[in-house]
Amino acid sequence: MSVTTSFPAPVLRPAGDSALIVELGDGIAQDLNAAVHRLDRRIADAGLPGIVETVPTYRSILVQFDPAVTAAEPLGQALLGLAAELTQAAAEPQLRWIVPACFGGRHGEDLDDVARRSGLSTEEVVRLHCTADYRVYMLGFSPGFAYLGGLPEMLHQPRRENPRMVTPAGSVMQGGAQAAISPIVMPSGWHLLGRTPAKTFDLRRDPPFLLAPGDRIRFTAISAAEFDRLDGLSGYLPDCETVTAPASLLQGAAA
Repeated sequence: MSVTTSFPAPVLRPAGDSALIVELGDGIAQDLNAAVHRLDRRIADAGLPGIVETVPTYRSILVQFDPAVTAAEPLGQALLGLAAELTQAAAEPQLRWIVPACFGGRHGEDLDDVARRSGLSTEEVVRLHCTADYRVYMLGFSPGFAYLGGLPEMLHQPRRENPRMVTPAGSVMQGGAQAAISPIVMPSGWHLLGRTPAKTFDLRRDPPFLLAPGDRIRFTAISAAEFDRLDGLSGYLPDCETVTAPASLLQGAAA
């Protein structure tokens, strides 16, 4: 059974002299994000001349174009035409990943502080993270950095006041209303809860990114010894299955 969700009329905004932004709505919502990625596929299938790259986000899509091939006005009209009638959320095939993570201690040094601010035990924080059904909303900031929606509301907290200059690759993090998996060593102001041995970015693979927008993620807690064992496996990948997500799964907040 399909579900129809109403969106405001798409808004077209310039982004410099060689890019346009198509905004479909505002906020973090699964149905809105699913519409963004349906539009991204429509643009790819349309083969519009002059498009260099598209960058889908939570609620909008950036379209970079070559001004020597096309102009903003005709391209914008074509994009608005493609953005029409995106309200029908058909069933979509997705990848569902079971991602192992070692929480707390040297793998997640902010877990105790997150638990304290939430008024929960560390075990309850880990349980909430491992029962949440996360959706990959977008990739950005660094290669393959996966922004995850579906963080339980009890865990929503502001980001760190003092960001770290270095955080480990594979960090399982949370910040605000989002969770994330970092693909590389990087600076971050997010709270570090744990680490996964899964290599979410690896230039030796084709494609190099493990995760893609629309994928679903469940975390499973593992011991420090199991982390070390899996981390020693070159190119270790977590368990994955292909599922066809019904339209109803794309609506509302994740569990």
